[in-house]
Amino acid sequence: MLIKNATIYTETEVIKGSLAIKNGKIEQIFDGIPDDLTLYQDIIDGSNLNVIPGFIDTHIHGANGADVMDATTEAISTIANYLVSEGTTSFLATTITQSTENIERALTNLAQYENEASGAEMIGIHLEGPFIEKSKAGAQPLEYIKKPDLDLFNHWQEISGHKIKTITLAPEHDQGWHFTSALRKAGVNVSAGHTNANFSELDKAVKHGVNQMTHLCDAMSGIHHRDIGAVGLAFLSDELKAEIIADGIHVDPTMLQLIYRNIGPKRLIIITDAMRAKGLEPGDYELGGQPVRVTEDRAVLDNGSLAGSILNMIDGAKQFFTLPNVSIQDIIQMTSVNPAKQAGVFKDKGSIAVGKDADLLLVDHDLNLKMTLKKGKIVYEE
Repeated sequence: MLIKNATIYTETEVIKGSLAIKNGKIEQIFDGIPDDLTLYQDIIDGSNLNVIPGFIDTHIHGANGADVMDATTEAISTIANYLVSEGTTSFLATTITQSTENIERALTNLAQYENEASGAEMIGIHLEGPFIEKSKAGAQPLEYIKKPDLDLFNHWQEISGHKIKTITLAPEHDQGWHFTSALRKAGVNVSAGHTNANFSELDKAVKHGVNQMTHLCDAMSGIHHRDIGAVGLAFLSDELKAEIIADGIHVDPTMLQLIYRNIGPKRLIIITDAMRAKGLEPGDYELGGQPVRVTEDRAVLDNGSLAGSILNMIDGAKQFFTLPNVSIQDIIQMTSVNPAKQAGVFKDKGSIAVGKDADLLLVDHDLNLKMTLKKGKIVYEE
């Protein structure tokens, strides 16, 4: 396949030219158009379009009526096949705080899941909970919250086929930092979330291996002038990446601008934290066994707490793109480069370079999605 006449955002530069794909990989990147077009079976005209890397959503629970906790092949397939319509070509299937039995069912299912050519690629698992703080549970069911348990985690990692890439936990419950240290040593991305830890506690946690914040601002301590809390730590700590749900609801657009100015694209990761109602009509749904009411723009529990989101990745990217001085390169950094590096897949994904997977998006200059390619195959077209 050849994409010609496009503006291509490569790993190192922006060029007006063409991109050749062979066997699902980026084979060559040209200035201009190759002399011999007969070498290509399929040619896509990218005139007036930009070619950027596919999005990587490292925190998503469900979409189109399916949820990771359904623990079926059909559920993961449904999610994967929906995600390509919003520009997501890879994702971490995200669990929720639940009974040990239900978590293990989900992990066993994910261990056995085989990716399909038509959908986004499941590149691993994000274990959100159950080792979190009850006072910051949000939509995580209180009755299943546990203290950090390394033996239990190792068992879960084993039955998941060693696919757990990220864990969200409340670091204040990790006495002596043994749990965090062991997970980081094993290569797991440790993200502080659903936590009531103050700045000092979280600063110590970072020194022992915490390297990310889960959905920044939500379910954590905010900034106060006598304790700048978890959000303040994210502003100051160069070691931390920070997830952000850019739907304009979880984080006010003005706060989003403040976060962007202080943290910047090199450390932010756009996520959706979407639940099963994404892509469906408003109505009554469930998350983690709890009833959820979904309106036109949000999902809430009976107590009014936000229950994940119904955000599409392309819309989260557009929300950032409306902020002053945010470029397409910045969007690529937050939607592709940073999540790929955190998930440990940057050698294959997250940027446009020869030899990498041809996970690509064609978007116009306003970030409207025109086409999604996954490993060189068109999987969505407007």
